[in-house]
Amino acid sequence: MSIDTTCVQGGYRPGNGEPRQVPIIQSTTFKYDTSEQMGRLFDLEDSGYFYTRLQNPTNDHVAAKIAELEGGTAGMLTSSGQAANFFALFNICEAGSHIVASSAIYGGSFNLIAHTMAKMGIESTFVAPDCTEEELEAAFRPNTRAVFGETIANPALAVLDIERFAAAAHAHGVPLIVDNTFPTPVNCRPIEWGADIVTHSTTKYMDGHGAGVGGAIVDSGNFDWMAHADKFPGLTTPDESYHGIVYAEKFGREGAFITKATSQLMRDFGSIQSPQNAFILNLGLESLHVRMPQHCKNGTAVAEFLAGSPKVSGVRYPSLAGDPYHELAQKYLPNGSCGVVSFELAGGREAAERFMAALNIAAIETHVADARTCCLHPASSTHRQMTDEELVAAGISPAMVRMSCGLEGTEDLVADIAQALDQA
Repeated sequence: MSIDTTCVQGGYRPGNGEPRQVPIIQSTTFKYDTSEQMGRLFDLEDSGYFYTRLQNPTNDHVAAKIAELEGGTAGMLTSSGQAANFFALFNICEAGSHIVASSAIYGGSFNLIAHTMAKMGIESTFVAPDCTEEELEAAFRPNTRAVFGETIANPALAVLDIERFAAAAHAHGVPLIVDNTFPTPVNCRPIEWGADIVTHSTTKYMDGHGAGVGGAIVDSGNFDWMAHADKFPGLTTPDESYHGIVYAEKFGREGAFITKATSQLMRDFGSIQSPQNAFILNLGLESLHVRMPQHCKNGTAVAEFLAGSPKVSGVRYPSLAGDPYHELAQKYLPNGSCGVVSFELAGGREAAERFMAALNIAAIETHVADARTCCLHPASSTHRQMTDEELVAAGISPAMVRMSCGLEGTEDLVADIAQALDQA
């Protein structure tokens, strides 16, 4: 099916007399007639549900839709995008492992990898998304277990050369994990370019209305874990907590990664998305293919207007001609990138603050990528935990404003920005 049809009907196909809409299974537990039946579930011998902390039918229907949209073989929902990225990495990393990551990523993801996971004994090396081949190669170590990046970096809007990073990862026998939150599968499907695992903050465009926090992980089913068995013992050796199951053998390439993430990580960390939020997410997914073109239309119009203003010293938008990542955007995002525009005010931090205070339509929010236009100042909010050097590496300056263009009228947005610039 096309992306459009999958957005509307993917993941859930009701039988005769069953609910047309994905049902909300708002239950923590599930009844069985015998202990033997439940025991087979705990042994991963049968498929089914026994406790929503691990799996829930509503969540699985929606995860299946996202997996279809991304062209993957299996998917799972998490409580947030942060949980999705953590699970995706920690599912194949442990104390003593090493991660290669793009430096141009969301501040929360940077903090997760550089600091929180470091406390767990997992080291990391960050490279610029446009680093040289020599710099990329030098980042790998014998204990590297994953490469991580964002299709479109938040908020630097750098475009990851997915094919190049995938080739480097595979040359070292590790998977490429790509956060595809900003473009969504409507505008880019990283698996088609070599990515092995795709993550999302479904809180953003997928939900689209700022109604429910959530995340998702999709496995491509392409990475051969057994071919690199020594690197990924969690997938290729017996799991004694599940009676000696070897995930890569029992569930194959198509199901091993997600089954392990569900059976181990969701079991132990419990970062499940609520069925109610999954239901809300599905409502957003049904219109994703309709909304993304308008987000991109507004983003392009705003970027072009800002590029012509003397009060703006720089604009970052991959679809804008002259952008450093325009060529990569034409390759990976030919139908549009997203509705997020990052720009710098010529007057510095103070001008940025005056500009944001003068906006009428756009609200100052710690959010991005929904129906309503919003903006924030990353250096003092989402990325305030980073040093000046780390900010520069992530492509962020004190004067940068990140604006997420919603679904409002294009002319209204441009007019609001124009009057705010007059007061900046």
